[in-house]
Amino acid sequence: MQLNTELTREKNRRHAAEFGGARADVIAHDIEINIGHLERRIERMHDSGLKLVRGVPALATKLAHLVSAKGIAETSAMRLLAELLVLPDDLAAPQWVAHAGLDPRPYDSGTSVHRPRRISKVGNRHLRAALYIPALVAIQYEPNVKAFYNKLVTAGKKPMQAVVAVMRKLLHAIWGMLKHDQDFDGEKFFKIATKNA
Repeated sequence: MQLNTELTREKNRRHAAEFGGARADVIAHDIEINIGHLERRIERMHDSGLKLVRGVPALATKLAHLVSAKGIAETSAMRLLAELLVLPDDLAAPQWVAHAGLDPRPYDSGTSVHRPRRISKVGNRHLRAALYIPALVAIQYEPNVKAFYNKLVTAGKKPMQAVVAVMRKLLHAIWGMLKHDQDFDGEKFFKIATKNA
């Protein structure tokens, strides 16, 4: 995670150096070296983490369950496992949601200010970040997730609110997958209504 942040920082420096004139050539070369070094480090860390997970049968099974969902690739699954496997085994799905800071909280101030509920963001921001891209990809490629998202948007939710709802529901699904040793089941995520002819 930190290496990815450093890589983004270096890429931003490279972009800024492109507009820096003659002095920027020396700096740009140094930045390119740093970017290459960081990309190799990230690749080595990913490969060694994947090798470690695949070497432990219980972890390999959990990884396989996670990647069974469209939207969760190996990299995302590794990030999710890193954040979730440190949690106590007796936590329920709603507690995972609260740990991720995806639980809705009322926004009240005194007796007159009652704003719409929003997520608490009190929990683990790394877990929230690890769920974001898988949720977006699942909305595009998993029919049941897409139907759930579309239902929320049709009901008047803002697109970002619907994405957060998908993240929350996806975390519930991941809890079930890991707890019950099952692959992803779109019908359990959201049952698509069939029209009777």
